[in-house]
Amino acid sequence: MDPNPIGFHKHDHSHCVADAVAEADRSCREAGLQLTPVRKRTLEILLEEHRALGAYDVLARLAEDGFGSQPPVAYRALDFLTKHGLAHKVERLNAFIACAHPGDIHTPAFLICTSCNAVAEAETDPSHSLLSQIAETTGFHISKAVLEAEGTCPNCITDAAK
Repeated sequence: MDPNPIGFHKHDHSHCVADAVAEADRSCREAGLQLTPVRKRTLEILLEEHRALGAYDVLARLAEDGFGSQPPVAYRALDFLTKHGLAHKVERLNAFIACAHPGDIHTPAFLICTSCNAVAEAETDPSHSLLSQIAETTGFHISKAVLEAEGTCPNCITDAAK
């Protein structure tokens, strides 16, 4: 697991967006799915910032780009992206973030900075977690788990120390 999940460390952001969109386009074609212009633009919007965006924030950006201003425009695109593993819903924020590991079957954990609102996605292994051990002990079968933690990111901690 990357000790510095994307969202908290410095990287070539323009390269990150271009690579992610190209990978999404390739994986959609291979799966027989269409990454329509509105779906592609929605993914680009989510990738432009490493923070979760609400559906209405996405809708406003889509409307600016001429894709329409009715809520179903954003909700359908976000639904497609989350259904096909290209984005995730951050339940605590009722917002969406582009998947940092598209194409991989994984259970993400979201680290949410309460200072700058950055959100980083880290990978977890639910089969080896304390939660899975508790579930196994009680005979409970987990079908979906969402792990979200709020705190302060390394960048804000460093800034506060200055």
